Amino acid sequence: MWERLKEDIQTIKERDPAAKNHVEIFLCYPGLHAIWLHRIANALYRRKWFTTARLVSHFSRGLTGIEIHPGAKIGRRLFIDHGMGVVIGETTEIGDDCLIYKGVVLGGTTLEKKKRHPTLGNRVIIGSNSTVLGAISVGDGARIGSGSVVVKPVPAGATVVGVPGRVVESLTPEKEDLDFEHGNLPDPLSDIMKMLLQLHSKLEERVKRLEIQEEKNQPR
Repeated sequence: MWERLKEDIQTIKERDPAAKNHVEIFLCYPGLHAIWLHRIANALYRRKWFTTARLVSHFSRGLTGIEIHPGAKIGRRLFIDHGMGVVIGETTEIGDDCLIYKGVVLGGTTLEKKKRHPTLGNRVIIGSNSTVLGAISVGDGARIGSGSVVVKPVPAGATVVGVPGRVVESLTPEKEDLDFEHGNLPDPLSDIMKMLLQLHSKLEERVKRLEIQEEKNQPR
């Protein structure tokens, strides 16, 4: 157990440049506290102590601002960065070495008592305020851009952005590696805006040239 706790702290130390030391991480990282409390809640849930498990989960939500259902299955070295507003549903499954930013929702789309939440592979990154809905799979090494809404399966190594989410880039197997440079995700909406601004500038220049030409052609 102690080795697992040390692994959790070391994971944050390696992935967050703002983390100064192990004591700070132990005391001041709500994502870490949420994961530790979830392990207790999940152990109770698997023993069918459902109400007690939910009480632990409820306490964790109040303490950290992160809501993880006791039934969710979470792998090793998950890093919930900042974490406020994160919601992880009952039948969610999360692989190893994943990164989740604030405001992420891993939600369900049915009222039936069956698998209804996402399954994340290993090394998945989900940007802030993104939503992944339904019993869909997100493949190993996939990245989901901030503010995206994903309702369809995501291939391994793919980058998804937008509402609804769409694949804008796929990594080759040799390039598929753990990468937390979330700010480097492609942003097609931003690219379109830049293109429109450039087009607007060109049109303004053309109008000015035409106005000057018209003034020159006017009879004196």
